[in-house]
Amino acid sequence: MRLKELLHYTYIFPVLAVGYYFSGLMGGGVINDIIAGLLLTGSVLSAVHHAEVVAHKVGEPFGTIILALCITIIEVALIISLMVAGGDQAITLARDTVFAAVMIILNGILGICILVGGVKYHEQFFARTSATTYLVSIVSILVLTLVLPNFTSSVNGPFYNEAQLIFISIACLVIYGVFLMVQTVRHRSYFIVPDEHPEGHYIPSLNKTLISFGFLVVCLVIVVLMAKGLSGTIEGMVQSIGAPKSLVGVIIAGVVLLPEGVAAIRAARSNQIQSSLNLALGSALASIGLTIPAVSAVCIMYDIPLVLGLDKKDIILLSLSVFIVMLSLSRGKTNVLYGTVLLVNLAAYIFTVIVP
Repeated sequence: MRLKELLHYTYIFPVLAVGYYFSGLMGGGVINDIIAGLLLTGSVLSAVHHAEVVAHKVGEPFGTIILALCITIIEVALIISLMVAGGDQAITLARDTVFAAVMIILNGILGICILVGGVKYHEQFFARTSATTYLVSIVSILVLTLVLPNFTSSVNGPFYNEAQLIFISIACLVIYGVFLMVQTVRHRSYFIVPDEHPEGHYIPSLNKTLISFGFLVVCLVIVVLMAKGLSGTIEGMVQSIGAPKSLVGVIIAGVVLLPEGVAAIRAARSNQIQSSLNLALGSALASIGLTIPAVSAVCIMYDIPLVLGLDKKDIILLSLSVFIVMLSLSRGKTNVLYGTVLLVNLAAYIFTVIVP
């Protein structure tokens, strides 16, 4: 690559962010935290750029799968590190983080994509078979991991015992594994919209793709690390307005999901709603399908109790969100109303976190 390309902001911001994070300046005051926030934002935009470069090279649906898996793996690493460090204090961390991520993806990212696309193009079209395939997998894993623990009787409370955790983890991995096989091999056509102008697409070189993939991983890692580093500042802000501590998890989940969210919204603005769906629903599926088995394995090894079952309020909000998404994607085309309703659902979720 030429030196001029390497001086692009998408290469400079991640390098500056890494240097700033390891300099120890974070948390040193308001100015330092503002600088950290600006570098974090630049790293998010850089991650989106590098993800698009990789996606252009490997094609759909592999490009969206790579971004979803990268973010999910880093999210899992963050949750596990916090749980091991927090011990019994962090028994609800995995549940709260996964639930916040799912609600933000289904209502927030998907809602904004549908609304933005609807405002600009009135209607956007996608393959109904892809939405159905995603939702069948998502709904099954959601019920098995976040609802069923409230109704088992081997252990009192919203817990699974060790045997149940192992079974549920295997079930999640089986569903996600078969889904990936369907998405990439047997029914790949479900997740692709034929391109009317393939000759207009730029295909990056292998060398540039490998460099972008490396920077993509760096961007995602530094976004998570800086989000974790700013969590104390965020927690202080939340406490200063008198909001519950659970709002901190929602904010951090939103920051971690920013790269996917920006990429999905940009795809919707380019009239590529299928790519937006692949990113949003694929991220939701990877988030629960991979996070729960990984966290369960760590909890079994370290004998950490793990609360998975949601309370009644959250089950109602989750059911409403899934139901509205199913109705919104049942016809194979979108409009502004679907996006608006999903964003209202997100607002209701965040409001009830602040005012339970």
